[in-house]
Amino acid sequence: MTSAVSNEPAEFNPLEGVDENGRMAPKHYDAILLASFGGPEGQEDVIPFLRNVTRGRGIPDERLEEVATHYRANGGISPINEQNRALKAALEGELARRGVELPVLWGNRNWDPYIEDVLKDAYAAGYRRLLMVTTSVYSSYSSCRQYREDLGMNLLKTGLDKKLQVDKVRQYFDHPGFVEPFVEGVRESVAKVRAELDSRGITDGKIEILFSTHSIPTADAEASGPRDREFEEGSAYVAQHLANARAIIDRIPEAAGMDWQLVYQSRSGAPHIPWLEPDINDAIAELPAKGVNGVVIVPLGFVSDHMEVLWDLDTEAMDTCRELGLAADRTPTPGIHDTFVSGLVDLVEERTVENNISERPAMTKLGPWYDVCRPGCCANLRGEKPTIAGADSTVGIQ
Repeated sequence: MTSAVSNEPAEFNPLEGVDENGRMAPKHYDAILLASFGGPEGQEDVIPFLRNVTRGRGIPDERLEEVATHYRANGGISPINEQNRALKAALEGELARRGVELPVLWGNRNWDPYIEDVLKDAYAAGYRRLLMVTTSVYSSYSSCRQYREDLGMNLLKTGLDKKLQVDKVRQYFDHPGFVEPFVEGVRESVAKVRAELDSRGITDGKIEILFSTHSIPTADAEASGPRDREFEEGSAYVAQHLANARAIIDRIPEAAGMDWQLVYQSRSGAPHIPWLEPDINDAIAELPAKGVNGVVIVPLGFVSDHMEVLWDLDTEAMDTCRELGLAADRTPTPGIHDTFVSGLVDLVEERTVENNISERPAMTKLGPWYDVCRPGCCANLRGEKPTIAGADSTVGIQ
């Protein structure tokens, strides 16, 4: 265990030590907080978990049971928790290999271990300064600001505001550690689909690449990113995915000339509220008319093979491909790929005094992203809440 910071907290100033590019000066941290979404680990957990996810929306259990189908089919178990245990262990191994003496804590927003409990345990253990790494990599309310809100609200709820500081690494959508495993995966999937087409005697078959990510409400997409920058399609969330897709295609000679598109999955919510489209299954249904014979599905929006990947892609999307006679392969998510794990530790060392990495790589022109989010970045359209790690933050210490 590293020694805790013993200085008394200074007056809160979210911009102290932050330069004009949103980069925070390196600090001494006591531990890393791996923060994730969480998921049920048994049939009896499913409805309580979904109540947590939809808290405040007034959705009855009968409606939640409809959503629970995907979890019920998997024994009521979401794979995300076991994947986070594996990621935590991989991070600990890479930190030890580098000689970085920072323990890794793990907390979820919607299931045990809850972030609230992890914060209390961290303080009781003598930690006073945590650096958060989340398993959501893009800029939007649900994938960035909501994590910052959960930390802010839990610091207030536990009485640890001004006692326990939590900073956050930058959104790492275009960090090589996240992108390069997809480059490897797409290259291998193109080869698999090409081999399948050859085995069918379709030697000149046309392959299309579908980069899939979680759909979000159009209004949230338009509010994503800082307000002082313009983005493709008016959305940092969309622009980041498009930039990543191009970066991947540009690095795969075998994919040169292939058509590709950004598609969406896992839509939820009221049908009258616009969400990002096209849905992946609708996009697949249009491919045969375009003369497409094979599909590579890339889960570009996801860190690991959790339920949205296993159900929406491996089950529903692959079923659609089979029904249409399309050769198809789904590329892996980064998971615990060595390059991904190493990249996450690089992100930590960007922020630490010890073993500091000053260079900040980015594989698109949009990055590197900000250590401290700009005012109004990824706004909560339903009302402001206390946040950490932002220029407009209202809780925490620096």
